[in-house]
Amino acid sequence: MDTFELLKTINETPGPSGFEHDIATVIREIWEPLVNESQIDRVGSLIGIKHGREPHQKGDQARRRILLAAHMDELGLMVSNVLEHNGWGYLRVTNLGGVDVRQLYNQRVVVHGRKNLPGLLGAIPGWMLPDKKQGHAYDYETLVVDTGLPYEMVKKTVSVGDAVSFQQSLRKLQNGRVAGKALDNRASVTAVTICLEHLQTRQHEWDVIAVATCQEETRLLGAATTAHTYQPDIAIAIDVTFGNGPGATDYRTFKLGDGPVVSTAPDVHPGVSAAIKKAAKEIEMSTQHEYAPRGGGTDAYYMQIARAGIPTAVVSIPLRYMHTMVESVSL
Repeated sequence: MDTFELLKTINETPGPSGFEHDIATVIREIWEPLVNESQIDRVGSLIGIKHGREPHQKGDQARRRILLAAHMDELGLMVSNVLEHNGWGYLRVTNLGGVDVRQLYNQRVVVHGRKNLPGLLGAIPGWMLPDKKQGHAYDYETLVVDTGLPYEMVKKTVSVGDAVSFQQSLRKLQNGRVAGKALDNRASVTAVTICLEHLQTRQHEWDVIAVATCQEETRLLGAATTAHTYQPDIAIAIDVTFGNGPGATDYRTFKLGDGPVVSTAPDVHPGVSAAIKKAAKEIEMSTQHEYAPRGGGTDAYYMQIARAGIPTAVVSIPLRYMHTMVESVSL
C-alpha cells in the first residue's frame, strides 16, 4: 500500500466521535483482505482478527491474543440550534470532544443531516462586535454554520443533534511531513493497517486483534467494550503525542521522524513496554520515551482495567498542532 494514499483515504473520511459509521465502513473495506474475521460491534468499533498459528483449544489453552487499539473517531461539532435571519437558515453548534474554539473560524465543514450539506463556519467581523466582546476570544455564541440555504430548507434537512465534520484535505509538506485534520488518530489507524499488511508475509503464533475504537475523544467507549469482550492477553494503545516545535519544547514533546514514543506511566505495564523497546532494538528501530506521573487520556486507561486486568502499553506518534485542522506528522 502507498502510505500517503492510504492515510489520505482514512483521514478524509468523516467520523466525528459518536458518529463513526462512515469511517468504520471505509476501514473495514481496507482490512477485510488482511484479516480472517471482521465486524462492527454494537457500539460502533471496528474489529479485525488475524489468526495465529497456535492450535486453538477451548478453555485456558485457547490461542493467546494481542489487541492493537487505535481510535478512529475525530473531533467534530453537533448542531445545537437552527436560526433564521432574513429568511436564511444558520446553525449554532457545540463541540464533540476537546475542540479549541479558536481553531473553528473560517473552516469548511460538512453538516450530516438528512443529506450532507457543505457549509462554512462564519463569525461577526471583529469591528462589528459589541463593546463587551471587543478584545475577547470568540466563542460559540458568535459562531454560526452557513450553508447558503433558506431557513425552511435548512429546517427540513438538519435537526438538532446532527453531527458536523471538518472538511480539510491531507496535504504533503517537505521532508516526508503531511498535514490535515484528524491525524489524531487516523495516523495510528494507518499504522495498524500497515501492521496487518506486514503480517501477510509473516508467521505469528498469537491472534492479532486490530481495533479501530469509537468515541475515544469523548469517553473511551470503544476501548472499554472491546477489551472486555475479547479479553486479550496483552493490549497496546496506539495514539498520538505532542510533537516538538516552536513554543513546544519541554520534556512532554517529541521529535517528528525520530521513531515512535513508548510510554512509562501508571496505566502502562512495565513488562509490555520493555518488550516493545527490546523488539524495536532488535530490528534497529529508534524509539523515544515518555514518562508520565499519572494515567493518560488514551484507550489504555480503560483497557488495563477490563475484567481481571490486562497488561497494557501505549505507543504514540509525535504530532504537531494537536486538535487543530492542520495537525502534522512524519510519514
